[in-house]
Amino acid sequence: MEILNASDAKREFGELLLKAQYAPVGINKNGKPVAVMVSSTEYEAMLLLKEQVLQHEIDLGMADVQAGRVSDGGEVMQRLRKIVTDADL
Repeated sequence: MEILNASDAKREFGELLLKAQYAPVGINKNGKPVAVMVSSTEYEAMLLLKEQVLQHEIDLGMADVQAGRVSDGGEVMQRLRKIVTDADL
């Protein structure tokens, strides 16, 4: 991935837009990564993938609920306290 510093990205914004249509372009400010510019097509694909992963995780959680593989909050807290207490030994 090509990396530009923020001042170069600002000065060459038109070129940056063209480059981003073909591959992501990183933007650094003060030597640290702050953004990545991608095409709108790539962005939409990332949103779709994120939505699909989230839906898959929801489906897995619902399957656990339907199969009775759930714990109430009190049980979870008791197990966590035991883990923390045992780790302190």
